[in-house]
Amino acid sequence: MTLTPQRRLLILVVGVLLLAGLGTWSVLSAADRAAEENAPRAGGPAYTSGKVRLDEPGRRVFRSTAAGPRRDRLVSVPATAPENATRTASPVACLRFHAATGTGVCLQSTRTLGRPSYRALVLDAELRTRRAYALAGVPSRARVSPSGHLAAWTVFVKGESYSSSFFSTRTSILDTRTWRLVPSLEEFAITLDGRAYHNADVNFWGVTFAADDDTFYATLSTRDQTYLVRGSLTARTVTTLAENVECPSLSPDETRVAYKKRVLGKTALWREHVLDLRTSKSTALAERRSVDDQAVWLDDRTVAYALPATEDDDRAGGENVWTVPADGTGTPRVLLEDAAAPPR
Repeated sequence: MTLTPQRRLLILVVGVLLLAGLGTWSVLSAADRAAEENAPRAGGPAYTSGKVRLDEPGRRVFRSTAAGPRRDRLVSVPATAPENATRTASPVACLRFHAATGTGVCLQSTRTLGRPSYRALVLDAELRTRRAYALAGVPSRARVSPSGHLAAWTVFVKGESYSSSFFSTRTSILDTRTWRLVPSLEEFAITLDGRAYHNADVNFWGVTFAADDDTFYATLSTRDQTYLVRGSLTARTVTTLAENVECPSLSPDETRVAYKKRVLGKTALWREHVLDLRTSKSTALAERRSVDDQAVWLDDRTVAYALPATEDDDRAGGENVWTVPADGTGTPRVLLEDAAAPPR
């Protein structure tokens, strides 16, 4: 069929109209998706897209646990009155996260050749990736030193919970100034009860750092017992300090450690405690529910931790951040709903 100039013009006009319609549909669909992502779930937090920085004064950055497209994203809210504030959401998603002084560590899930895999990202203040490291197992704990110069992470190499009889952990420490990596704390020399100690069943988890960028505290597990250890990166040693201590968190003044203590009872597996490093006195906190988290200190008087939402909560399946006084007084209160514990 011969195309006359009129037919060619008609085909061109129809093509332009189709392309214009397709473009309009794409723009409207994208707008609808953005509106759906930013719209608050019934009873849940509201979101807006924007820039999230780790060093922005007056704001807290944490991992959102709200169901939906923002789950596990890093978000920020004002540090004062954060409860009902609209959350600024970043595109970065983490299974575990911690940050200090503009440095963040994000433990992520990815897929390699169709299989799940995991990696640790070292982030700068603008959430840009500085370095990435493959992880040997499922992310468990993450910490950054107060200076931002050191990062630590723990993964489960076997099993997925502390209750498993077959779990094994691997804890690594990274110097973000030199990128020197300690692949496993099991390389360090152990002093247990004043004597050199070696055992194939040794596991470490839950590192927390002092301000000198050398001293750290962690949990050591061996022969069905857990210990608080103090370690030195330069000396490559750890020394036991106390028994039945898990997931320690050093206070800002470095005089106390918040930790979870395994207890026997019908209502709790772990109770949150604070150990005074000067006197070795341990104080049970007012939170009586089982806390399976590495707490953070909001200041020298207040400890924060995450608890699963209950079946009576319309956010069941997520987590809420609670706070409690560090001296054993007071009562727990909710700081943030649909959230994992924020960095101090």
